[in-house]
Amino acid sequence: ARVRDERQDAAQRARRAADALAGLAFRLRERSGWQAKLRELADDAAESEARATVCLERARAADEDRRAAQRAADDARRTARALRAERAEIAGAPETVPEPEADAPRAALPALREAYRAASQLYEKVGVGADLRAEQARAESDESAALAELDRLTNKVRTRAAQLLESTDGADGPSRQAAAARAESLVQMLESRASTASEQLGRFRGEAERLAPEDGDTHTELPAELVPADAEQAQTLLRTATTELAVRTDALETARAAHGELLYAHRAAEDGAGGFDETAALLRDLLRGAAADDHDPKRGDEETQAPEPYPGTLEEARHSTAEARRSLRACAGDLSAAEAGVREACDVLVRHANATRYEQVRTPARQQIRELPASALPEHAAAWAQAFAPRLRVLTDELAQLERNRDSIVDRLRGLVDSALTTLRLAQRLSRLPEGLGEWSGQEFLRIRFEEPDRTTLTERLGEVVDEATRAALKKNSDLRRDGMSLLLRGVQAALQPRGVAVEILKPDAVLRAERVPVGQMGDVFSGGQLLTAAIALYCTMAALRSNDRGRDKHRHAGTLFLDNPIGRANATYLLELQRAVSDALGVQLLYTTGLFDTTALAEFPLVIRLRNDADLRAGLKYISVEEHLRPGLPQQDPDGETVHGEITATRMFKRTPEPVAE
Repeated sequence: ARVRDERQDAAQRARRAADALAGLAFRLRERSGWQAKLRELADDAAESEARATVCLERARAADEDRRAAQRAADDARRTARALRAERAEIAGAPETVPEPEADAPRAALPALREAYRAASQLYEKVGVGADLRAEQARAESDESAALAELDRLTNKVRTRAAQLLESTDGADGPSRQAAAARAESLVQMLESRASTASEQLGRFRGEAERLAPEDGDTHTELPAELVPADAEQAQTLLRTATTELAVRTDALETARAAHGELLYAHRAAEDGAGGFDETAALLRDLLRGAAADDHDPKRGDEETQAPEPYPGTLEEARHSTAEARRSLRACAGDLSAAEAGVREACDVLVRHANATRYEQVRTPARQQIRELPASALPEHAAAWAQAFAPRLRVLTDELAQLERNRDSIVDRLRGLVDSALTTLRLAQRLSRLPEGLGEWSGQEFLRIRFEEPDRTTLTERLGEVVDEATRAALKKNSDLRRDGMSLLLRGVQAALQPRGVAVEILKPDAVLRAERVPVGQMGDVFSGGQLLTAAIALYCTMAALRSNDRGRDKHRHAGTLFLDNPIGRANATYLLELQRAVSDALGVQLLYTTGLFDTTALAEFPLVIRLRNDADLRAGLKYISVEEHLRPGLPQQDPDGETVHGEITATRMFKRTPEPVAE
């Protein structure tokens, strides 16, 4: 039952496959008919497109004619309205115009309008004799000139002009201008159509001359039933012939494809026969060589013995032969790979010897490697390896020692860089401001931000700095400085890569807002007084940092700063208060010198000492001389001698109020 089910399934699949193949065969049989029908439809579509193009051109021409007629109708209506308005202005004109007689001559409207205008002027000027005679003379001269111009025209032109003047287009000047414009556009349109038709006629004539037979009236003689009677029948016969040509072309292509397949099979058979012939000749040569070896008298008894036949069967012999051939091919492949590896190693060795960095090496082995051909290098490889072994050990030891020295230098530089980064963090911590400064209370005047590098990355970057300095030492014209401070600065810069260090400083203003500005923008954002205040705060921070580095962080006094006339730039009260608050917080004593008498600024200081150098002022000097050795106390003046005004004669002492000690 299982086998029957399997056979039924297989039969069902076979029937489905047979149905599918039958459908494909039907499609293949109908393919040529469908292709012929497709070509016929393509020809019909092309013909329809051509007819559609002709109809479209006719429609465009009709549309242009319709627009021209519409413009003429608009002009006629406008002329009629103008004439009605003009008739309404004429006094005594009847409402209804009587029908003219058929035989009576009809006067042109411009002539009637001119007669009316002349009568009106005559009516208006009847009382003025001289003006009337002058007007009459001018009218007669104009009339004679017009008659002379009219006599030069032909009768045909006169007749056509009279007809146009009697129509609505000659009613007035605007109507005549509109009619002339329409005539001009019509002439241009007719000329364009004539040029298009002439161009198409020339193209058709060229195609007819190109397609015309060289000898005779026709290319070929056609049967009587295939001779077309008109263009439509010729197009039908042409489509039929094109379809037959496509069918014959498909048949020709199929025959050519079959012929190509037969030629390919024939060549394959010839190649196979040639291969068999070569194999047979090779076997015959082997048999003849084996027979010659058997009859060679120079060979010994063992060599002259006939080869032992294979003890196994024919299949085993074939299998053994196939295995031997497979092993031979594998060995040949390994041999080729080994030879390729040797050639590649030789090329690498030659490139290594020709490298630019070894130009200073003058060893004979390098010269031999550069001059010998690549095929002779493997013969000398063993001797070169034996000769280079001691030198390799020496160079390895030297490189190991250099690496140890480099590691020690990098470790020392890493310690200095860590100390420098610690100094940066300490500078930010020491710049903390005291209380009583508004929003600045407890704020750090400096904010130094950078990304802490890990130990491995820092070691690698500092190694690059050391290597760069070493390479610069070997160059002749290198301007890279290699002193300790330059190396430390480059090490800190490398440690803070890629983001670097960002330093921000508080901006001094009147309300002491906690607004921070990058140090690179101080020159653009700060005023002169703000710049001076920031510089004083930075100096106080650096002085406190120096005192801390010297182990005097517990000592209150961090240094003294003499300021040369800062009140000239920073005389605002809030700037002076900020300077004194920062210096007091960091233990720096500020000494201001000024020649300005700014009472508002001087009122901020608890002690003001006025100095005057009378002797130098009398001598015309504007500087103060300071003795090298200062004696303790005040100098004792000789009562009998002359009074000296160039010495300090008085001092004042300022004592601060002691701060209460917290219990």
